[in-house]
Amino acid sequence: MTRFLCSNDDGVLAAGLACLQQAAEPLGEVYVVAPDREQSATSHSLTLHHPLRPRQLGVRRWQVDGTPTDCVMLAVEALMPHRPDFVLSGVNHGPNMGEDVLYSGTVAAAMEGLALGVPSIAISFAGRQGAGSASDFDSHVEPLSALLSHLISLPSLPRDTLLNVNLPPIPADQVRGVKLTRLGRRVFSDSVVQREDPWGKPIYWIGGGSVTWSAGEGTDVEAVRAGYISVTPLHLDITHHARLGDAAHWWKTP
Repeated sequence: MTRFLCSNDDGVLAAGLACLQQAAEPLGEVYVVAPDREQSATSHSLTLHHPLRPRQLGVRRWQVDGTPTDCVMLAVEALMPHRPDFVLSGVNHGPNMGEDVLYSGTVAAAMEGLALGVPSIAISFAGRQGAGSASDFDSHVEPLSALLSHLISLPSLPRDTLLNVNLPPIPADQVRGVKLTRLGRRVFSDSVVQREDPWGKPIYWIGGGSVTWSAGEGTDVEAVRAGYISVTPLHLDITHHARLGDAAHWWKTP
C-alpha cells in the first residue's frame, strides 16, 4: 500500500489540508503531521533552540509546535512507523508561484521530503493570499485525487525534483486542464510599511503594498490566469550551471 505524509504551513486545522487528505485517502494510507498554527512564509526553517512536542490528535494524525520543515523531518525520522512513499504538502491557502517558492512553508515541507529522499509534491490554491474556506476546496477534492493518482503513477520523477502544483481559483468544473510550466516572476512595490507604536517608536510591517506578476509564455502565472492547473518541477540543486559553462567571460582566479 502506498503511504502518504501530508503536511502544510497553514496549520493542522486548515481547510486546504483537509482537502488534501480527502484527495489522498482513496490512493493509500495517509499520515498527517502539520503545524499547530499558521507558519506561512517560514521557508525552510528548522527549530533548533527548543524541543518539539508532537501531540497525537487521532490515528495517524499529529500536530507539532514547529515549522513545516520540522513536521516533515519529525514525521519521517520519528513518528511514522515506515518511511512514506510520497510527501504531499498543502493545499496552501494562496498561490505559490514565481518567487513565492523561496519563502513558502508549503514548498519547504515538500523540499524537506525531497532532501530526505522521498518524492514530494506541493499543492496550492492560487486565490488571494489567505483565502481558503472549506467551500473553496470542496469541488477540487476529486479532481485533485485524479491528478495525484496520475503524478504518483509516472514511471519516474527526475532525481532531486519536486512538483509544485497551483490550482486556479475557480470551481473545479471550470478548470481547462493541466500545463507543465516554469516559474514566473513577481515584483513587490512598497512592501514594507512604517508605523509607530503607542510610545512613538517606529515599527515596520512586511507584506503591504502591491504585487505585479510577470506572466510570460509557459509560466505558472500564465497557466493559472488562463484557468489551467500549473505543474512546475523544482529541484534541490540551485547551481546556475549555464554560468559555470561561460565562466571564462566573467571569472578570473584571484
